[in-house]
Order: sequence, then structure tokens, then C-alpha cells
Amino acid sequence: MVAQDWWQGTTVYQIYPRSFMDADGDGIGDIEGILQRVEYLKWLGVETIWLSPVYASPQRDFGYDISDYRAIAPEYGTMDSMKELIESLHGQGMRLVMDMVMNHTSSESAWFQASKSSRDDPKRDWYIWRDGSGLGGKLPPNNWKAMIGGSGWHYDEDTKQWYWATFLPFQPDLNYRHPDVKKAMLDHVRFWLDQGVDGFRLDIFNAIFKDASFADNPFSLRPFPSEDSPDGFFQRTENTIDHPDTLAFAKELRAVLDTYDDPSRFLVGEVFGSPASLLRYCGEKADGLHLVFLFRSMRTAFRASAFRELIEEYEHFFADPFVPTWVFGNHDRARSIDRLGEDPKKAALLAFLQLTARGVPFLYYGEEIGMASLDLPFHASLDPLAHHYRWVPDFLWPWMKRMGLFIHRDVCRGPMQWSADLHAGFSKTKGDTWLPVHPRFSSVNVVQQRKDTTSLLWVYRRLLHLRRILPCLGHGRLELLSAGTAERSLLGYRRVLEGERYNVEIWLNFSKKVQALPKSAEPLACFSSREASEMEIAWLDRGEELPWLDGEAQRIERPNVLYPWEAVLLVHREE
Repeated sequence: MVAQDWWQGTTVYQIYPRSFMDADGDGIGDIEGILQRVEYLKWLGVETIWLSPVYASPQRDFGYDISDYRAIAPEYGTMDSMKELIESLHGQGMRLVMDMVMNHTSSESAWFQASKSSRDDPKRDWYIWRDGSGLGGKLPPNNWKAMIGGSGWHYDEDTKQWYWATFLPFQPDLNYRHPDVKKAMLDHVRFWLDQGVDGFRLDIFNAIFKDASFADNPFSLRPFPSEDSPDGFFQRTENTIDHPDTLAFAKELRAVLDTYDDPSRFLVGEVFGSPASLLRYCGEKADGLHLVFLFRSMRTAFRASAFRELIEEYEHFFADPFVPTWVFGNHDRARSIDRLGEDPKKAALLAFLQLTARGVPFLYYGEEIGMASLDLPFHASLDPLAHHYRWVPDFLWPWMKRMGLFIHRDVCRGPMQWSADLHAGFSKTKGDTWLPVHPRFSSVNVVQQRKDTTSLLWVYRRLLHLRRILPCLGHGRLELLSAGTAERSLLGYRRVLEGERYNVEIWLNFSKKVQALPKSAEPLACFSSREASEMEIAWLDRGEELPWLDGEAQRIERPNVLYPWEAVLLVHREE
């Protein structure tokens, strides 16, 4: 039977609101612009929208520094426009997940302004304040490092104490050991659930609790943190990251969402570490976060063997009832197609993998057309993280990227490329857009690819709609298949769901040579990453079921070979 929880089989499409669509012509994307593109999202076939922060904010970190959790930043819209977006998406059968930054607020929030006004203010302990060490307390309280390097402690001259910030200095951490803080933040969560939001993506959730002893973090040989470990800058983060109290809080937060069951809601956490450590956030009885981001896919080598090992790892650690996630890009990483030499055939191959392997796929806006990263000078960046590293010489920037320290996030946040018109159809402003449009927008855009049924956009569209009509893709188990002597080039697996009429077989050719397709039963239908058949196009345009699903089985000849970088999906009837 198909699992009852919708989120287990959904597909998530991340919108960075500042860059998606500008409706009012100020060069900045907004909620009204998203509303204008709901038809496109429906046409594409995505089911859930993840909206990066639109809350009131000074925008020093472009929304991840929140000053008011119950207000909308005026450059994005109003509460009325936000409610309209929720209703519009729900009306089209889609859902909305909002970014929720629980670890910290903006330093300009009313809470922090009160907290720093006096040591005696009632909100003083809503944040983490400590006396300094050394003569006159002018040294940080301990050796804790921020996630981005350097001390996370910042001195306040007026009150002569230090406050803690896990990320940037203007994002002070909340003190979740204060019961009023926890209550206030959970109330904000309930507020948005009451508005109809379907869940939350939780920003740097693994930093919520810090150790109450404030003991120094131990030494580590690791120079930089990575997706596999939060340790870095020659320090083990045992007192600042992945604290046991944070794991307990994941269950407490889950309990709040479980009170909303019509429909159910879900949580996905941004946490870092090995699959074994990340699984802890989901709870021993699957009573913690519903999902956690698994970022290993973003740096897995483009080889069949490498992705086979990754699937085996995910299947081992996130076996049912847990669900893995598949991520190739987001607002903090270089565009996924950059790692593929901007080859749309390779991008189509990974789209097949992401949308057919067991797990919840997370797509980043523009991935469906192969948007590439902008080529922007490091020292001209708007990104405050890049400003934090302004001391780094330009020649070291590529080396830092190779080491996994991505500190120039502007390059992956360029305006969505809708058309070959002015500003790629993103904005009608007569001035500049907030970030420049990629110079190749005239050849890489939605309008062009909608006309071309061999395009990357059509690969995504076909796969997203197949997930809707083949339950085994969203909820079925995964069985790896043997490619025999072609194991180094081919990756194969089957998706099967008990009680369903159809299962699917997927084969992916990770080589630049033609490969023989392993023998199996003749399929009812075959879908290739190379091109769409006339039958498929007609099906998508009419919104009807394919012939082999409406009672008139139509067998389609099985290919004998896979061309370079080609993927195929074969549909079989369950015996």
C-alpha cells in the first residue's frame, strides 16, 4: 500500500524569492512574481515549494537575519500576498514549505535590541551573553569558533559582555535554555502552521543548543568543516554543534507539527555530518525531524560505482520508515551543472537518478533548464559571507572552492532565466537587477526549452509527472540491479511497491561509450533522457494517463543499447 504521508513521496522545488520573478519592477523578486509563475510550477509538475525567507529583515544576509517572524519584508510583499500565495498553491494541488531560522535572529530585531540595552533587561538572557576572559574581560569567554571560522563571540562595549553568534556577527544566537525563548519560537511555528503552511526547512538546526558548561571545544586536525563533519578550523565542535539537547528538541518540535494532521506537516533539517550522525535527528522511532538534507550527492564523483555506493549507504542508514533526500544544488552551493562541465546530457542523467531513486528530491530553481553559476568577482560580492573573507586573495578563492569552503554565494543566486527578453524576463526594471543575469540567458531559458521537447526542461517535466502516476517512484522500495561486466559504466535499480500494478526499472549510462542494455522482460513503456516520444508529449499536454494505464496495454520496443550519458526508465506490469 502507498504510504499515507504525502511528504514521503513529494518533490520539492526551492524558490529563492529575491531571484525568481520581479513583478513590481524594482529589480528584486517578490511574492507577486511567484504568484505569476504558479502556472509554470503546475505545468512543470513539482508538488511542494520550499520558499527561502520572506520575513521582515534588514536583508544583511538576504532574509536569513529575521527581525520579525510574523511580518513580510516590504520588498517581497505583505501578509495578504503571502496568504494569497498559500491559497493559490493549495488551489493547484501544491504545498508550501517555509524556511524557518530558529537558531538566531537579526541583531536589529526588537528582541536583541532589548537584550543588549542593559544587563538587567528582561530579555537579556534570551540571547547568550558571557563575561570575557583575560584582563578586564576583553578576551572571548572560551575558544568556540563560528561555523564560518574565527571566534563566534562578539564584544558589546556598552554592557561589557560578549554575545555568541554561530554564523555571522549580526545574527546573534537565541538562548533555548530560557523557557520563554523556546515558547516564543514554538508559537511562531504554530502561527505559520495556522496560516496553512505545510512544513518548514530548518536553517542550521544542528546549532540550536550549546553546552551549558561553556567548556572549550577540543582540538582537531581538520582545517575546514564539510558535509561529512561540522568539525573544522582545528576544533571539534562537541560543545556547539549536535548537542544532545538539540536532538531532544527535534522531537519536541516534531510533536508540535504532529498536532496538525489534516493535512500532516513535515520538517526537513539543514544539518551536517555522516549519514549515521544525521539519522539521529530523525529519532530512534522516526519521531524527530521527518527528513534531513543529505549533501554527499553534491560531491559524489560522476561514476556509476560512486553513485551505487551512495545508494547503498542511503539504503542502509535510511531504510524504511526513514526516507533519504536527494540534493544537487541550493542557495549556498555552486550550480550543479557547473560540476558537469555545463553538459545538459549529464544533467539529464542526474535528473533521472534524483527523481527515480528512493527518497525525496529537492530541486533548486533553474536546475530544470541547466542554469549555470554567475562569474562574479569575489570582492564585488553582495554576500556577507564573502565580506567576512575579504582578506582572502583572489587567487586562493578557487582553491577554497575545491576544499569545500564555498564563500561567494551570489554566483548561485542569479535571476531566473525565463526568456530571451530584457533581464531574461525576470524583471521589467529599466535599471539593474539585484544581481546580474547570466550572460547566456538568451540560449538557456524557459521559453526556449518549452518549445524543444528534447531539452533538459522536458526531461524534468516528464519525470515529475511520471512520479505522480507511478506510485512506486514515490513510495516503493529500491532494488539494485547487476550490470554484469558493465558495472563500471552502468547503474541499474528497480522500484517496486506491493499492491501496485506497475514497477519500474531504471538504467543509467555514466560512460561516454555506447553500452549494451542488460536483458530483462519487454516493457510496457520506455522513457529515455535523450528525447520524448510523440505519445509522451501528447500525454503531458492533455494531462491524461498513458495508453498502458487506461486498460489498453501498448508495449513499446525495448532498446538494446544506451547511448553516452543516456538514462532509461522501463515500465513493467507486476506479475
